[in-house]
Amino acid sequence: MNRKWFQLWNIGRLRGRLLDVLSLGRTMLLLAGGSLVFFMLLGAGGLAGQKLNSSPIPSMKGLAASLSSGFFMELLGMEVPHLPQGEEPSAFSGDKVTSFVFRLLTSVDPGDPKSLVSREMPGLAADDPFLLREGSGGTGTAGAPADYHPGVDELAAGGESGTGADPGTDLGTGTEAGTNDPPAGGETDNPGGEVVQPEATPAPDSSGTATDPGESEGYSGSGDAENGTGDTSIKRILIYHSHPREAYNPLLGAASDNPSSAVPSKNVMLVGSYIAKRLEARGIGTVHAQEDYATEVPDYNWNFSYKYSRMTVKSAMAANQEMSELIDIHRDSQRHGKTTAEINGKNYAQVYFILGHANKNWKQNEAFANQIHQLLEKNYPGVSRGIWGKSSGNGNNGEYNQTLSPNSVLIEVGGIDNSAEELKRTADILADAIADVYWASRDAEKAAAPEEGDVKLEGTSAKTSAGGAS
Repeated sequence: MNRKWFQLWNIGRLRGRLLDVLSLGRTMLLLAGGSLVFFMLLGAGGLAGQKLNSSPIPSMKGLAASLSSGFFMELLGMEVPHLPQGEEPSAFSGDKVTSFVFRLLTSVDPGDPKSLVSREMPGLAADDPFLLREGSGGTGTAGAPADYHPGVDELAAGGESGTGADPGTDLGTGTEAGTNDPPAGGETDNPGGEVVQPEATPAPDSSGTATDPGESEGYSGSGDAENGTGDTSIKRILIYHSHPREAYNPLLGAASDNPSSAVPSKNVMLVGSYIAKRLEARGIGTVHAQEDYATEVPDYNWNFSYKYSRMTVKSAMAANQEMSELIDIHRDSQRHGKTTAEINGKNYAQVYFILGHANKNWKQNEAFANQIHQLLEKNYPGVSRGIWGKSSGNGNNGEYNQTLSPNSVLIEVGGIDNSAEELKRTADILADAIADVYWASRDAEKAAAPEEGDVKLEGTSAKTSAGGAS
C-alpha cells in the first residue's frame, strides 16, 4: 500500500516537471519566433535604406570622419621618437576618444541629440549632410551645414524691387570677371548704414605664409612657367550661384533669420566677384555668371534651382572649351558664432565644401575639393569646416552639377551674419587656394607631357636606326 502511494507520488512529480518543460519550451519558441521576425524586419529595413541611400559609403559617415591627419601622425609618433609634432591638440584626448568609440559602437553622435532617434524614424536623417573630411574649423557632425530655404520674395519671381543694376543690363553667363561685378558694399543704399570697402588680403607665398600686398600683388605660385602669368583671355574657371539671392544681414542692415536679396552687392554674388577678381589677378581667366533666376526665368520655381544653373554651366562650358573648374558659391544659414574663425586677430568667414553623392564619380570631385581644403588647413587653419556629402531625395538635389566636371564643387562661404570684411578676407584666401590647385595641376601636366623636341629627336633616331639596319 505504501509502495503504491509512493509510485503515484512519483508519477505526479514527473508530470509536473513535464508541464514545466513544455511551458518553458513554448516561451522559448515564442522568443525565437519573435526574434526571427524582428531580424527579418531589420534586414528588410537595411536593404530599403541601401536602396534609398545613393552614397556608396554609409558605413564611413562616422568612422572616416572621426579620423584626422593628426591621429595618424600621433600613431607614427609612438614609433618614431623624433617625428615632428604639430601644434594641434592631441587626437587622443579623453573627450575625443570617448566620442569616437561611442559613435563607432552606436552610430549616435553625443553632440547631436537628433542622431539618437534619426535611424528609428523614417526620413528623419535621409537628408542630413554627412562628414567626409573634418576641418579644423568644425566640431564634427555637430557643426554640419544648415540648408538655405528661400524667402517669400524668392519664391515669387521678381518679388524684390531693385536688382542693383539697370533693368536692361544683362547679368548672364559668359561675362568676364569684373564686367558686371557687383559694386562695392558702400556704393548702394544700405538701410543699416554704409558698408566699408573691405581691405585686400595678402596672398600667401610658396611657403604658405602671408606676404605684404606690395611684394605680391594678387599673385603667387608658379603660374605660367614661360611668362610668369596666365592668359586671362582663355576662360578656365566658372564662378556661379545656384541660389543667387542668399544674402548677408550686415550687408542688408537687417537681423533676419533668412536674409534674401536680389541686389548683387548684398548677396553671394558679392563673394563671387571677390573670388573672380582674385583669380584673374592670379593669371587665371575666370567667368563670373550672375543670373538672378527669379527675375529671368519664366514661371520660376526655387526647387528647380540646380536645373537653371545647370543650363548656365553648360552654356559657359560650350562658349569656353578650356573651362573645367566649376565653383558654385553659396552661403550657410547659421549664425555668426558658428560661421566665423579668428586668425591672428582678424575674423574670417568659414567655408563648407559640399559634394553630391548622386554623382557616381563623386570621389573625383572629392579629390579636387580636398586639395583646396588641405591648402586652407595648412595656411589658415580654422577657416574650413570640412568636406560634407549629401545624398539625393527629400528635397536634396544630391548632384549639384558635379557630374559636368570632376573639378566641380559647391562651397558655402560664411553665414547669414558675416560682414563684408570677413567675406572679403575668406574670398581672397579661398581664391588663392583654388589658384594654387589650378597652377599645380598645370605644372603637373607640363611635367608629364614630353617636350616636342624630344619627341622629334626620338623619331629621327628611330628613322636613322631603321636606315642603318637596312
